[in-house]
Amino acid sequence: MENTLLDAYAVSNTFDEVLEGPGVPRPSCVELYSALQELNEAEFEQRCQERDLSFRDRGVTYSFAGMEAPFPLDPIPRIISAQEWMSLEAGVIQRVRALEAFLDDIFGQQQIFKDRIVPRRLVLSSSLFLRHAYGLAPANGVRIHISGMDIVRGSDGALMVLEDNLRTPSGVSYVLENRRSMTRIFPEFFRGHRVRPVANYPSELLRALVAAAPASATSDPKVVLLTPGVYNAAYFEHTFLARQMGVDLVEGNDLTCRDGVCYLHTTNGDQRVDVIYRRINDDFLDPLYFEPSSLLGVPGLLTCVRAGNLTIANAIGNGVADDKLTYTYVPDMIRYYLGQEPVLANVPTYRLEDPEARAWVLGRLDQLVLKPVDASGGAGIVIGPDADEPTLTAVGKAIEAHPRGWIAQEVVKLSTCPTKVAEGIEARHIDLRPFAINQGDRIWVLPGGLTRVALPKGSLIVNSSQGGGSKDTWVLDASARAVDLDPTIDHPVTANGNGRRPATVDHPLQVAKQQEQ
Repeated sequence: MENTLLDAYAVSNTFDEVLEGPGVPRPSCVELYSALQELNEAEFEQRCQERDLSFRDRGVTYSFAGMEAPFPLDPIPRIISAQEWMSLEAGVIQRVRALEAFLDDIFGQQQIFKDRIVPRRLVLSSSLFLRHAYGLAPANGVRIHISGMDIVRGSDGALMVLEDNLRTPSGVSYVLENRRSMTRIFPEFFRGHRVRPVANYPSELLRALVAAAPASATSDPKVVLLTPGVYNAAYFEHTFLARQMGVDLVEGNDLTCRDGVCYLHTTNGDQRVDVIYRRINDDFLDPLYFEPSSLLGVPGLLTCVRAGNLTIANAIGNGVADDKLTYTYVPDMIRYYLGQEPVLANVPTYRLEDPEARAWVLGRLDQLVLKPVDASGGAGIVIGPDADEPTLTAVGKAIEAHPRGWIAQEVVKLSTCPTKVAEGIEARHIDLRPFAINQGDRIWVLPGGLTRVALPKGSLIVNSSQGGGSKDTWVLDASARAVDLDPTIDHPVTANGNGRRPATVDHPLQVAKQQEQ
């Protein structure tokens, strides 16, 4: 009898998303397991080659180590039950609302400081805090138009928030392209499942951007997507989203600011711009106020925002809420602003400004994950159990020199999922990035989001910029229509020390320099 795909699969010693044990699929994965077992290795390999050719032909690429390559899509999807998604979605929405309230507060009344929920020094000492954002009031009260929370599942099966991404979260284009590829190349995997569609993300995003237009805009606001250019690692996504929304993709030299108004240069003359969906970090947006040598941004953008003639999405100043030390206070923000208990817990985290916590952490660097508070894309992270002695010594010195610049987290043995690698199908660690869009009157969460997978064996680093791949993420819903096997996402939307453990903060209940999250 011919071997089937999962015969040799070894279930990991952490939570496996597909199998409860050897040969025993989880209830939501029974049909998928059956479909996988019906494929032989030769046919499976041929389908994977078709996937790679499709991605290459369509330009679905990502820049890694200075080279452009097809974005790695693993063919075995990650499945989330309808019941679990309801809880996860509620947790993401709750978190976005609390962070919106926090940003509105610190750039306005600063009541959270007066009530001593969050220390003022947390914000003022953050390298991501921008004083120029103080007093800026967004047109519809929204600062976090698009967010991408990073969610992980530990060995006990509990979902936790690893970090928040509120500046330029990337990866949603791969969600849509992954679904397109899977429905065409592995249609039998969808048999017996009712999978919530993802193809309406561009229309939901455009709705949010139009709703955010300033009061001075016309009834048909002009929306553009501002990219740092073709050398950015996520440039494919910039072009993809602009095309799908039917808006102009622009670079800094395509725009100009005059008399507090932003204009787009066109062959028919200058056109007023009302909303900029920016994929450029704050530092490079406006050389008059931020990095003066920036050639990526537009001089005067902040003046246009202050004049009430321009909305920038996401808002200038959001970075302070991305600070990983700020992250440790989000559960307190939820209780303070919303009067609720957090639906999703933080990963157990230590604030290293506390001398007792710092001494405890410095004695256990080889057991923890150390993160710089202002980095993104996995940069600077040290995973203690995998690090050598010189690396641990260096990070220890860095922490002692600048405790505010680091946090420490417990190592979370991320859940695993069967993943195709060169050696066959093996367990690899994964996380999840759900994307939430705040439209003012509601927060819409893309069903599923981007499941990222750490391709090297044993690695916990899933970031694309560090060599990670992705999986199609299925949210099941008995009341939803079955996934469309020929989704119409090609068609743009019509629109213009001691042994005692210290208390953790919360426990589970220029283009080259321009980084995307």
